[in-house]
Amino acid sequence: MNLQVIHDSKGNPTGIFIPMPDWKELKKQYADLEQYEIGEPTKEQLITELKEAIQELKAVEQGTKQARPLADLLNEL
Repeated sequence: MNLQVIHDSKGNPTGIFIPMPDWKELKKQYADLEQYEIGEPTKEQLITELKEAIQELKAVEQGTKQARPLADLLNEL
């Protein structure tokens, strides 16, 4: 199995990348793994998240909300 460790900007491990062929084999061996998969977001979910992001940007521009550091935003992605 060829796993890759994902690190944040400080070098801390934050996750694991499992190639799809390996993931499929793991799911065959452990049927309950499928419950942890996250599907693609729907169009409606994406639109809702974009609207929330725009509202947050407007609040920052108006001074009613503190802007977050870029590193926090990137870690959220």
